[in-house]
Amino acid sequence: MKLASLKHGRDGRLVVVSRDLKTCVAVPDIAPTMQAALDDWDTLAPRLQQASDDLNAGTATGAEAFDEAACGSPLPRAYQWADGSAYVNHVELVRKARGAEMPESFWEDPLMYQGGSDAFLGPREDIAMADEAWGIDFEGEVAVVTGDVPMGATPEQAAGAIRLVMLVNDVSLRGLIPGELAKGFGFFQSKPSSAFSPVAVTPDELGEAWRDGKVHRPLVSHLNGEPFGKPDAGTDMTFNFLRLVVHAAKTRPLGAGAIIGSGTVSNKQGTEHGTSIAEGGVGYSCIAEVRMIETIRDGKPSTNFMRFGDRIRIEMLDDAGGSIFGAIDQQVVKYEGA
Repeated sequence: MKLASLKHGRDGRLVVVSRDLKTCVAVPDIAPTMQAALDDWDTLAPRLQQASDDLNAGTATGAEAFDEAACGSPLPRAYQWADGSAYVNHVELVRKARGAEMPESFWEDPLMYQGGSDAFLGPREDIAMADEAWGIDFEGEVAVVTGDVPMGATPEQAAGAIRLVMLVNDVSLRGLIPGELAKGFGFFQSKPSSAFSPVAVTPDELGEAWRDGKVHRPLVSHLNGEPFGKPDAGTDMTFNFLRLVVHAAKTRPLGAGAIIGSGTVSNKQGTEHGTSIAEGGVGYSCIAEVRMIETIRDGKPSTNFMRFGDRIRIEMLDDAGGSIFGAIDQQVVKYEGA
């Protein structure tokens, strides 16, 4: 089934969305919000599934047109947002561009940081930043939402706890990252509010595309209307979502509604680190990778980070070309203050 949160108060109004993303139905008698559904998932999921079946069959009472622009993040705020870096090709590129060797442990132990989860952006909300010099970048990712996960969870427990899958634009301020990391205390100002796809889907909704704890579909991004990337999210994913959830729960339990991100989707593309769509490759899911390759190839980057007025669109399509999660479609604007 497919679920979304229409903008309403702080935590949205839960709706069940049709498979083709054309209609939806509110389910206040089942759960008023996404978090409420996740808190009592075992009891409420069968009722939500019945509402989904009725909606897709055209027999639901109270169905209305679904508007992606009316959505907040599926979880407008969450108790936990932990983002991994499961595509080690992306990490290797970052280090190679600055002439640093990558520790072998990076292939065996996932990188992960804890992000801000109190003010996610809706999928069509502007990315408001005060200064272009901060190095505004998008990062196209996949994420899962879990139920309760015990501390020290096994991969089997992690698999059973994954409730939903969605897409992410993990906005990054590349100009601020080096200074923050140099302090030895991790990201904070360099990782502003992230945006998530209009719709979150249960893994079974993905069919054969969900296997081995990965989503095997291209993640498609357009920058200012031009194709930028279409790497396959299931390819070159060193650590699958089961491994990421296990990593996050090693020393603490995860509460229902925890979001675990994949990190930037990145394909190595044979013996090369990456090739643009214009050059016949699958492209990239962030501007930083293009700049890394330019640095490796030319000695310096030539592609600019995002500027005011630039627009990024991120989505994932099924075999028939239909949008699975709806689209993240955001414009960068100048922040003028509250």
